[in-house]
Amino acid sequence: MRDHGRSGCPINATIEVIGDRWTLLVLRDVMFGNHRYFRELLAGSEEGIATNILSDRLKRLVAAGLLSREDTRPGQKAEYRLTEPAIQLVPIMAALGSWGLRHRPTTTRLRVRAELLEAGGPALWAEFMDELRESHLGIPRTDPDRPTATEQLAQAYAAAVAE
Repeated sequence: MRDHGRSGCPINATIEVIGDRWTLLVLRDVMFGNHRYFRELLAGSEEGIATNILSDRLKRLVAAGLLSREDTRPGQKAEYRLTEPAIQLVPIMAALGSWGLRHRPTTTRLRVRAELLEAGGPALWAEFMDELRESHLGIPRTDPDRPTATEQLAQAYAAAVAE
């Protein structure tokens, strides 16, 4: 019998997997920061995640099927990769960023990417998802000659921060 959590409600089922702040921030850092190793995630955390919390969230994300973890021998660094269900969270992450832009205080440096994702809309999200599929799942992008969404975001970010 399949575990449906507290209820069979799809919103509840989603919240049970990604509903705490650290889980979403770890996914954000893998997704948008391309951090794939424990130390990268720890050092790159804007919010200062503790090692025990990061370790717990990575284990939970792997168990939930949102991240894969490459098996390693002792002494090797484990690489974390997004799975297809995690990649499909891009529109949700963009929507959360848009909501935060309108309703929460933010800094210019950290709001730029959310603004760009909001402005780019579903077309940019789809391009970014294709890019994530290529880099995390090995599925080639449909238009490899076009600049990646990451390159587009980086260029716009650099321009916005330089102003």
